[in-house]
Formats: sequence, structure tokens, C-alpha cells
Amino acid sequence: MSYEKVSQAKQIIVGTKQTVKALKNNNVDELIIAKDADPFVIEKVIQVANEMNTPILIVDSMKKLGRVCGIEVGAAAVAVIY
Repeated sequence: MSYEKVSQAKQIIVGTKQTVKALKNNNVDELIIAKDADPFVIEKVIQVANEMNTPILIVDSMKKLGRVCGIEVGAAAVAVIY
């Protein structure tokens, strides 16, 4: 499951702005997006990931994704570096 990939990653980048920056620098192995995230919020991240040919995985919950990342709020997007 994708949540496990977050906990096993060498490094994670949480949040849309930081994730877009990392994607543009070609530093991301996979992108994880929460299905319940606002489409407007994740639109740019998905666009850049597609441009960079970065695999995108979708998980069910922002809340769970945030918890796995060690933050107390939901996470819409997480960049994973192995």
C-alpha cells in the first residue's frame, strides 16, 4: 500500500509547493496524492509530475497521509525519494 511507501522512504517532501519544486528539480521518485484533496490544490502538482514522467499513486485520505508523514494535519501531496 502507498502509505507504507511513505514510511519506508529515505526522504519525503510534504505539501504542494515544496513537492512542485522538488519535481521540477527532478528529485522525486514517486508522487502520492490524496483522493479527497481539493482538485484545485493538487492540479499543478499532478501537471508537473506528468511533465516529469513521475509515477503518481493515489491514496484515500489526506488525514491518513498526513499522519503517516508525522504531521497533525492532512497532506494533499507527498513526494517520495527512495
